[in-house]
Amino acid sequence: MGDFGVIADVSTIIVDRLNDALRSLDPTNPPTAILSDLENQPTTATLTVFLYEIAEDPTSRNRPPVRSLPPSAPTSRKPPMALLLRYLITPWGGSQETQHQMIGRALQVFYDDAIWSGEELSGSMAGTTEALQFTLTPLTLDQKSWIWYAIQKPYRLSLNYEVRVVNLDSLDVSDLRLVQSRKLTGAPVP
Repeated sequence: MGDFGVIADVSTIIVDRLNDALRSLDPTNPPTAILSDLENQPTTATLTVFLYEIAEDPTSRNRPPVRSLPPSAPTSRKPPMALLLRYLITPWGGSQETQHQMIGRALQVFYDDAIWSGEELSGSMAGTTEALQFTLTPLTLDQKSWIWYAIQKPYRLSLNYEVRVVNLDSLDVSDLRLVQSRKLTGAPVP
């Protein structure tokens, strides 16, 4: 389960994985992947990872409460909020060929291993049973234009990936009281 830092952890996992993959493009001076808000445009060969939208996963709504029976007292916790994270992955700097190679390498990373789990996760997700599913989400040219317009930058070739399900733990925890005894009463039988 993820605490409040789970969104940052997912972004870091993506950047680290892309950096590992980009090393093969140029062993002496490899392009890098960075987490960016696209405010400043990199001048060297860089692949930016920009989290532009967070939404609740509608398929994971109405899950039952999570109950636990620790040694001290049983608890009931509101189910975690299931999130969809939408990222824009954009190449910058270097030649057009280098930018296309960076895009191609990113596509390979997310296609070859579309579900990341277990040892591939770090931060608050390390050692959990969580899994992240990566999906290339096609957008129309109008939708892409609106994203670039919203961040006030000219349109650039980019990839749009959706990451699901990122579970954000709830802080709403209730103590449960165990039934210690019960008493049955009934009406006499005639």
